[in-house]
Amino acid sequence: MNLRIRLALRLEQWRRRNLKELHPLQQLFWESTLRCNVHCLHCGSDCIASVQTPDMLAEDFLHVIDTEVTPHVDPHKVLIIISGGEPLMRKDLAQIGRALYDRGYPWGMVTNGLALTEARFRELRKAGLRSITVSLDGLEEDHVWLRQHPLAFEGACRAIRLCAAEKGLVWDVVTCANQRTIDHIPAIRELLWNLGVRDWRVFGIAPMGRAADNPELILTDEQFKQLMDFIVAEREAGRHVSYSCEGYLGSYEGKVRDHLYQCAAGISVASILIDGSISACTSIRGKYYQGNIYKDSFWQVWENGFKPYRDRSWMRKLEPCKDCKAFDFCEGNGMHLRREDGSLMLCHLNRLGQK
Repeated sequence: MNLRIRLALRLEQWRRRNLKELHPLQQLFWESTLRCNVHCLHCGSDCIASVQTPDMLAEDFLHVIDTEVTPHVDPHKVLIIISGGEPLMRKDLAQIGRALYDRGYPWGMVTNGLALTEARFRELRKAGLRSITVSLDGLEEDHVWLRQHPLAFEGACRAIRLCAAEKGLVWDVVTCANQRTIDHIPAIRELLWNLGVRDWRVFGIAPMGRAADNPELILTDEQFKQLMDFIVAEREAGRHVSYSCEGYLGSYEGKVRDHLYQCAAGISVASILIDGSISACTSIRGKYYQGNIYKDSFWQVWENGFKPYRDRSWMRKLEPCKDCKAFDFCEGNGMHLRREDGSLMLCHLNRLGQK
């Protein structure tokens, strides 16, 4: 690793330390439903909650916004991201979005696109929809296989076309690469660029939720490096392709993302889950939940909780972080990759052979 990147990483470490002290709330995820219209093989859910779990009442979430968030923040500086399940399963999504917009909050959503008709898209835009992320994980056969729905590819492509034709919308496409699709990544990029995509994020799949029982979904170490090299080449060619936010990547830092590695979970990112649990990213294990809106003050939890997130020295006691020379930069990897017992599902440096 060259001196310039090492200096940048050290500056990022100091910046992150200051951010932990300030912990400004900048993104708030709301797990608004567990209902979904597909049955993805790689769903990151714990798969503990029943699909019959009722949606959180909109008034419960908005009550937290009004009484626990708005008095302490500038609403224009907090992005609320509505997730699921599939948020489009909620018939009241536009009404909720409009309520947030009227309160000054920019809002967005993550969707598989299957239910995003043009009429629904227009309704959401009128309700103030600011940003949207659409998932497309492969060419048609592979995407349908992964999403387990015959119309999943058609729906995702329709949603992408709607976004591409819309001015003023912040949007991107995310792709979860796996063993079946890794060699098709260049063809997927061609498909997306032809659809109008100019901002593409690529993820690996972690062995959590349903993916824990599907080892073929997890990239091998060689394939993971193949993905990194592809992203580097794409960025050098001037295309905006980036790897997801998770994981310190050693010699690839500064080459595959617009920023150096950081896990903002519990530092500038929080979430309210379907049962009221207060967490950070929605895929983080239950052990790391910090409270519940039905019995705790969200803002008091945000201000005084999240200690395992903001001080990750506890990870130094566990393998493979113990005695790791890169810990100052990595800080134990993303919180969503920690199991209930604290062990790490994936070490990116190990995968890249750099540890």
